[in-house]
Amino acid sequence: MSRPRIVVVGLGDTGVLTAIALRRLGDVVGITAKPEFVSGQELGLRLARPEAWTRDYRVAYSRFRGLDHVRIVHGSATALDTENRIVRVRLADGAVGDGTAGDGTVAEEPYDALVIATGVTNGFWRHPTLQDSRGVDADISLPHQRIAGADTVAIIGGGAAALSSAAQVAERWPAKTVDVYFPGERALPHHHDLVWDRVRTRLEDLGVGLHPGHRAELPGGNGDGGCASRDGLDDDDDHLTSATVSWTTGQAPTTADVVIWAIGRVTPNTAWLPAEMLDDRGFVRVEPTLRVSGFSDVFAVGDVAATDPLRTSARNRGHLLVARNIRAHLEARPLRDYRPPKRRWGSVLGPLRDGLIVFTPPGRGVRVPAPASDVVLQRLITHQVIYGGVRRRGR
Repeated sequence: MSRPRIVVVGLGDTGVLTAIALRRLGDVVGITAKPEFVSGQELGLRLARPEAWTRDYRVAYSRFRGLDHVRIVHGSATALDTENRIVRVRLADGAVGDGTAGDGTVAEEPYDALVIATGVTNGFWRHPTLQDSRGVDADISLPHQRIAGADTVAIIGGGAAALSSAAQVAERWPAKTVDVYFPGERALPHHHDLVWDRVRTRLEDLGVGLHPGHRAELPGGNGDGGCASRDGLDDDDDHLTSATVSWTTGQAPTTADVVIWAIGRVTPNTAWLPAEMLDDRGFVRVEPTLRVSGFSDVFAVGDVAATDPLRTSARNRGHLLVARNIRAHLEARPLRDYRPPKRRWGSVLGPLRDGLIVFTPPGRGVRVPAPASDVVLQRLITHQVIYGGVRRRGR
């Protein structure tokens, strides 16, 4: 009997983990719009210290031991034929000079089981553009240079991306004026109250100005800022602007040299999928087993999967459940259900120079000193345990 062919579309944070977890179940193919692994995590570190971010969050696929037997296809999925079980892919062989891609060859990838892990678009740091390495270089360096040259930075949003950006920028450049604006009485509305108490104290110690009760009017007239879709933002700036910010909550307009829009709502990368797979917001409709509703051989995991209001399968071992359930599907056994957590947890501000604070679901913060965070958490636990081994550069 031939080995089953399993295709994973999207090799970001969740997709890579899923492909690694699936590698022993069959012949695994990973389709990715990027030439290498480019994480969507730790926006603040990426903006303030891109060299430190690159070390752990931009990794050649060849360095992952768990991907040694996974065939990587550099291209963008353009269509899904569920009747013939084929994913159509525009390959990156049409790359042009600015690091994006032109009209490449169209290929077909057949599957026995398919995993959708294409994630979401969220500002300038998470998008599905087909790129080569020069495009990734620009995505990382240009926002950093723009912020480095600014005296004042305003950050719109009350989630972890906004607060980590504030903390990292304020720590990296203490002379800058850094302010965060969010619509509620407190930021981090999906975390335990104790998390916000500790994060607020840390931000205040770094000199960050905190402005609750500010709901931004987005360019184009969408007044849902602080928790908004990207519609209406200038595509050229793509969530990094210098425009005056007006508030629907009555405060005087705000100006800053750079405005970072880290506003929470996202656009799922699902334009290539049949409409019957999607909910009314464009996310993939899944059963509790992470199987796509109505399609027995298709699964979805990560931010693209409509598992629960917070779409938590990206951060709570959803990749392991998908691998387990695909095995069960191939062997005609019962599938297990995903159980989402009630609150978000983990790091909020990211690795600062004095260490990292990891929050538990009940709100308790565990501080990890910088050397331990670097060596134990990243290089040992993350690289060697979670990712199954990451080779050093040059090997």
